[in-house]
Order: sequence, then structure tokens, then C-alpha cells
Amino acid sequence: MREPPQSRRLGDGRLHLHDGPIDLIIEAFGELQAVEAAYAAAGRRFATILDELCTELALLRAPSSPGGPLMEGRVAHRMAGAVAPFRERRFLTPMAAVAGAVAEEILAAMTAAATLERAYVNNGGDIALHLSPRAKFTIGMVERPDRPSLFGRATITERDRVRGVATSGWRGRSFSLGVADAVTVVASSAAIADAAATLIANAVDIPGHPAILRAPARDVDPQSDLGDRLVTIDVGALTSEEIDVALSSGAIEAELWRRAGAIEAAALRLGEGSRLVGGEANLYKVASRAPFLGNEKKARHAVG
Repeated sequence: MREPPQSRRLGDGRLHLHDGPIDLIIEAFGELQAVEAAYAAAGRRFATILDELCTELALLRAPSSPGGPLMEGRVAHRMAGAVAPFRERRFLTPMAAVAGAVAEEILAAMTAAATLERAYVNNGGDIALHLSPRAKFTIGMVERPDRPSLFGRATITERDRVRGVATSGWRGRSFSLGVADAVTVVASSAAIADAAATLIANAVDIPGHPAILRAPARDVDPQSDLGDRLVTIDVGALTSEEIDVALSSGAIEAELWRRAGAIEAAALRLGEGSRLVGGEANLYKVASRAPFLGNEKKARHAVG
């Protein structure tokens, strides 16, 4: 029997929710009564999410396809809808959007319960955002998901068509077919950003390179939805030219989805190299050493 969902307030007032593989950092801004109501709503909705997902796990791990079985849970619906724009050209299962979809669902519960100036739900670096008029967020972009060092920042305002941020890469929580240290995507929703970041990180690659160690996903995790696909488990030394080739490949993938309207922009990082795709001039600022706000080990972004 697993432990019940955990809820606690951090020293700075943020809400931390944890249940199995789901680990959320939540912050809301507004009148005190509204913030407390939003946090209470987040806790109530969070208590049911993991069990709901587990009932449909087999379907969520299957490749997304038109006319496939309908999902019953709200989070599962969000996941299936998020991967739909990509499935005609790329292999994806709804699991590619799970972290972003969970963040969205919790944020939706919060904003339904209270009027907030702004709020975010950070699910291990996949972030759903709520902004009222004239509100903004500054998101720190990490060089690597396994350490809190920033190579830039993205400023998101209420006027932008951005309500979700996600990061993927071989050093992160999920498997990657590529070698990107981090690919950060901003999109209209956290679930879509989550799925797109997965695909773009997969494309940052140098196939057949001897310094890149790969293994079948099912050998690393028998429950993986990637089956026998080779996932990256280590990346050795790469030359600056090789880094440029890999980033160029990822940038082409990012531009494909930007032109298709699926994402707004993407920032790609590998070693000391980086690429920006799309976005207005003030959206991404590279090499801006913004302070890392928050000390939770699993967060991939500073949010302010």
C-alpha cells in the first residue's frame, strides 16, 4: 500500500505537493484569502490525480493515433490532446505530456476556486502559468536539469501566447533519444510544451557517434513506453563542431513546430553551445545570470 499524497508549506510560503513520481511546487499571488482558497483547491484535486492516471496507464503508454480509444480522466484527456498535433510526423505516446498536463490540471483547479493575480505550478520543470493583465513571470533556463545553473531567462507577460514552459534532455527525469543537456520550450500550454520539448531534445543528436552511449529503453526501465528504442544514458566529450551539428538538427525540429503553430519558441543547450528558435527579442535572454529562486532539488527553473 502506497503512502497517501503529501502536502506541506515551504518556508517562503509556497505549497509543495508530492505523490509517488509527481512532485509539485506551487505559488499563487493575490489577496491572502484567494491564495489560501487556491492552495486548498490544489490539494483537493492533487489527492486524486495519480490514481486516475494509473487506471488508464496502459492506454497512456500506447502510441498516439487518430481514432484511438477515448481517455476518461481529465488529465489523460489533456495528455492525448497535447500530443495530437505531433503524431502524424513523429512517434509519441500521451506520456510525453504527463508532467505538463498534471501541472495544468492543478492550476485549473486553483483558478476555478479563486481570482488570482498570477500563479504557477511547477512539476519538476514543466510549468503551467496563470497571468492576469499586466502580470509577468521571469523563468530561469537551466544549463542542465541536474544542477541549478542558469544560461538565460525568458520573460513572459499576459500579452504573450504562452501559458506553459517545459524542459527535456538526456540528463532529466525522462528518457531522451538525443544528447541535449536541456531544451526549454514555451507554448500555449504546459502539456504541449512538454511534448514538444521531448521531440526537440530527441532531435539534438549525432547518430552513431562513439562517445554517445545508448541502450534500449526497456532494458533501463521495463515499464518504459519507448520499448526497444535506444535512449541516451551517457554523452562523452564532443567537439565544438559536433555540438554545432547536433544543435542545428534540434533547431530544425524546433522551427518545424514553431511554423506549424505548436510552439512559440525554444532554447536549446548542449555543452557550451546554445540556440534560440522563435520568440520576440525580449522573450529569451541568453547568458543572463538571473538568481536561482527556490532551492527545491527537482525544479528545473527559477520562477519569479
